[in-house]
Amino acid sequence: MEIPTGVLPAIRNMKDFERVLETDHHTLVLLETRLSQLKNIVTYAKRAKRKVFIHIDLIQGLRADEYGMEFLLREIKPDGILSTRANVINLAKKNNLLAIQRVFLLDSLSLDNSLRLLERSRPDCIEVLPGLIPSVIEKIHQKSGLPIIAGGLIATEDEITQVIDAGAVAVSTSNKDLWNYAR
Repeated sequence: MEIPTGVLPAIRNMKDFERVLETDHHTLVLLETRLSQLKNIVTYAKRAKRKVFIHIDLIQGLRADEYGMEFLLREIKPDGILSTRANVINLAKKNNLLAIQRVFLLDSLSLDNSLRLLERSRPDCIEVLPGLIPSVIEKIHQKSGLPIIAGGLIATEDEITQVIDAGAVAVSTSNKDLWNYAR
């Protein structure tokens, strides 16, 4: 499974979805949509030769459990999933789907808890939110040895450069002004 790199457009609405299909991005992240739209969005994206990662926790009408994963695998066929839930990460890995564990860092306790969670779930990749803290990205990368995607609150190209220099392999952002970042 190929870990995504660079800037990953994070899609929150159909207008953004249409816009990203006009770019050269090969991978996109679906953050929010309704279950009734999901199959058509993924089918259309794949027809446009895009890889699609679905944030299973944010799909309206889809439960982030084994039945929700079964539905995604059989009916939707994404290239990967993002989730905050270790059980969903484990299910994705069992089914050879790229599994990205999303962790929220609020303080040093949440950092320690996240590192323990990552040891248990062993995702293919980690998405760290907020992604603005290069020193923490370095620390998580050193302790986990896993590729890191930085996400959340990144507002400038300089911030993208900083987190990539700190060891992030990618940056996920819904900020359309950053989608054309090139290093």
